[in-house]
Amino acid sequence: MSEPSARRPATTERDGVDEGVRILGERSDVARIGPGARIRSGTVIYPEVRIGENFTTGHGAVIREDTRIGDDVLVGTDTVIDGRTDIGDRTSLQTGVYVPSETTVGEGVFVGPRAVFTNDRYPVRADADLVGPTLRDDATIGANATVLPGVTVGEGAFVAAGAVVTEDVPPWTLAVGSPAEHRTLPPELNRGNDLP
Repeated sequence: MSEPSARRPATTERDGVDEGVRILGERSDVARIGPGARIRSGTVIYPEVRIGENFTTGHGAVIREDTRIGDDVLVGTDTVIDGRTDIGDRTSLQTGVYVPSETTVGEGVFVGPRAVFTNDRYPVRADADLVGPTLRDDATIGANATVLPGVTVGEGAFVAAGAVVTEDVPPWTLAVGSPAEHRTLPPELNRGNDLP
């Protein structure tokens, strides 16, 4: 299967798109990007992607087809969103985050650097439907955390850096360790994320 032909919009400072950005697709299925975007060089956006207003990327981000991204979202440098994914408003995916297909990310979610989500419980060993995680509104995922397939991280939950999340995290709960254990959320973390 050949790669879709590349269409690149004008690359002026005014429209917020750096040189070296590739927006793939034919006229009928090219990505739709809302006003106020700042898309940095090396980023590739596939066809049939819908992105809201005030979208920002770092360098080298990849956003695959059939992804829906809300308003005021940051996709950091080297972050990969592998398609068939929904990302809510005011969400921040920091550097090097991996988001597989079939993942749902709510509004006001923060995902720290190099966090990884997975969607295949038994990679290359058994046939199974791909099911990514679900991150509810105001969830926080720390740096280098891993969230396994089908896991739901509840509203306002906080996953500590380096945690390996193998089961659902209840709302407003701290998940820490490998495998992650649930603890009471400390009072200073018992509030929603303060994202712009």
